[in-house]
Amino acid sequence: MHTISEIRDLNLWESGERKIQWVKSNMPLLRGIEEDFLKTKPFAGKRIALSIHLEAKTAYLCRVLAAGGAEMFITGSNPLSTQDDVAAALVHGGLNVFAWHGTTPEEYEAHTRRVIEAKPHFIIDDGGDLVTLIHSEYPELLENVIGGCEETTTGILRLHVMADAGKLKFPMMLVNDADCKHLFDNRYGTGQSVWDGINRTTNLIVAGKTVVIAGYGWCGKGTAMRAKGLGAKVIVTEVDPVKAIEAVMDGFTVMKMEQAAEIGDFFVTVTGCSRVITGNSFLKMREGAVLCNAGHFDVEVDMAGLRELATESFPARNNITGYKLPNGRTIYVIAEGRLVNLAAGDGHPAEIMDMSFAIQALSAQWLIENRASVSKMLNNVPRAVDEDVAWRKLRSMKLEIDVLTPEQKEYLYGNTAAH
Repeated sequence: MHTISEIRDLNLWESGERKIQWVKSNMPLLRGIEEDFLKTKPFAGKRIALSIHLEAKTAYLCRVLAAGGAEMFITGSNPLSTQDDVAAALVHGGLNVFAWHGTTPEEYEAHTRRVIEAKPHFIIDDGGDLVTLIHSEYPELLENVIGGCEETTTGILRLHVMADAGKLKFPMMLVNDADCKHLFDNRYGTGQSVWDGINRTTNLIVAGKTVVIAGYGWCGKGTAMRAKGLGAKVIVTEVDPVKAIEAVMDGFTVMKMEQAAEIGDFFVTVTGCSRVITGNSFLKMREGAVLCNAGHFDVEVDMAGLRELATESFPARNNITGYKLPNGRTIYVIAEGRLVNLAAGDGHPAEIMDMSFAIQALSAQWLIENRASVSKMLNNVPRAVDEDVAWRKLRSMKLEIDVLTPEQKEYLYGNTAAH
């Protein structure tokens, strides 16, 4: 653990720089946007506060925004996902960073406050911490904010609560709802990175074991698909009857968590809700069951309840804690129940985050350029932005697709053929 001044002085930045250059070489969409931003400077004179998991791909996004003229104030959105060498590389390059790995709750809050106290014109959030804090404790700064972008399902749920209550005071772009974000990031990114984190941390085989996936949204679909690909038998637990039927028709077994608890070897929560796995389920689990969370906050596996229930806890392996239960069995939790793909891994693949962060960067540009005409507090990413990212991605993959002829447009859309 290091202070900001120590990170600035540590000989870490060269390692972080190598990581950033590696992801940059695999993020052609952001490279193209960076070239555009260097010419157009859409954020000139603007301060951007950003809270996203602070690893190499996020660092490159910060540099792209800085290339567009923004003065960046950066923190991490999870105490265990910040990589100190990456933070050091950003500091070495002149950006303002308030984050380090392993922060206490008090330090995490202090870092969040530091970026808000920079009086940002724009906020890029991952989970809603920045937006919530500025509304609740810095109302005098609200009029300075043009708007913001939200990266996650969890953050968008929080925004809807604020908007419905009439408490949201500046427009936000719902980045997670864009097709080029959730259809790829949530499904393929989460699916791969969750198992990257589990496999590198446990060094256990998945094939032949029973994996329980709690939640069958896009993230749950991707995680279940990858578990199946690794040779696991997959059980899905759900509260949404439609998603439960989807899981069945996708070939998975569906049951209640308390039933699944008796037969699962790995448990992955991906719901965005709280207390998904609790005391009764813990007590029914097999000896050696491994639990982890892939939702944004560390509340899906009831860690407080587990600590109270356990007769003993101990470090079983780096980033894995064992909990001895009153029935004599031991179960294991990865990364303290925090986001497993980042707290125990490097997060989503670079090519996936290239699409997500392209949506972020272009949505920020769109909102700043169109702020005078934006009246709603919650705004979907414009279809033109979504399609811009899709076309950029196709070109980077050296793929071509058909386009509608004028006659086909007329057939489909009639007098709205210019659609």
